[in-house]
Amino acid sequence: MLNAVLDTWMSFAKSPWNCSSFLFPISRSSSQNSGKFILDRFHTDMGSLQYKLFIPGSYTGAPLPLIVMLHGGGQDADDFAFGTGMNDLAERCGCLVVYPEQSAGANWSRWWNWYDKAHHRRGRGEPSLIAGITRKVLAEYAVDTTCVYVAGFSSGGAMAVILGQTYPDLFAAVGCHSGLAYGSATDYYSAVLAMRDGPDLHALANAEPLASVPTIVFHGDLDFSVHVKNGIGVVQQSVNSHMHQTPHLHQQLATSSEAYETDGQRFTRRVHRGRAGDIMAEQWILHGAGHAWSGGSRRGSYTDPKGPNASMEMLRFFLQHHVDHTKRRNYPSSRLGIVR
Repeated sequence: MLNAVLDTWMSFAKSPWNCSSFLFPISRSSSQNSGKFILDRFHTDMGSLQYKLFIPGSYTGAPLPLIVMLHGGGQDADDFAFGTGMNDLAERCGCLVVYPEQSAGANWSRWWNWYDKAHHRRGRGEPSLIAGITRKVLAEYAVDTTCVYVAGFSSGGAMAVILGQTYPDLFAAVGCHSGLAYGSATDYYSAVLAMRDGPDLHALANAEPLASVPTIVFHGDLDFSVHVKNGIGVVQQSVNSHMHQTPHLHQQLATSSEAYETDGQRFTRRVHRGRAGDIMAEQWILHGAGHAWSGGSRRGSYTDPKGPNASMEMLRFFLQHHVDHTKRRNYPSSRLGIVR
């Protein structure tokens, strides 16, 4: 546990943002994680999924933010929690974190089936099961329903993007690390091509408009498992959706880009802001990095301790955004489906 705590605090020291940027201040008085990490299962007529839920030691029944974390292939809840250090951050910030687990029966390598069009619609397949887990936690614990977020790595990152598109009334923001854009593939063959070569960016630019959900993306530009163009595609999709929903504000769209280096890891942070200065998308390109969670702990798989801490930056980004239920009620039925 000590190693994970040290990893987390070192990442705070590296970040250009300090604790004052959080809406829920981080307590520095606690030196260890006193939360609970419990195992449970969600059942429905369409299937079931096991999950683990982290409850911070500070939980007293007052509403807290909730983060849904989706692991990548070959991982499980414990592995992903150790590698990302998200539970330690959640303990300090006062957040609940739930980790749905893909079953080997649904995918032998424990990938989320992001490339199967049977899992691209609301009320169907894995998006429905993960949304069901989220609602189960909302029903059983005190959660601020305007502060529910979803993030994932690799296939989990791609599924997080799908959830943002199919349940924009449930999730306030999306975090995608080394994942792919919605609609990048519709079968296994096209998935392999997208992972190898990236998406057709022209096709994404001209695709049917999607829900506008704030999105933060991390991707290594030497990722040989999921091409970096896929991260670019996720950001482009997010920006295009925002511009479609606010056409009268096109001229007020602002983009900034800055380069950084920490511990020998170079990276570029590109920010897209709306008229009021609110961040609608962030893109972190990790130069020379591969298929690994940036700033993660070696206690988990597919992690790179160097560079910016993706968990901390996602949490910082998440807590700046809230679901506005008055603005996210009407979406293209072809995307969401009819089951709510």
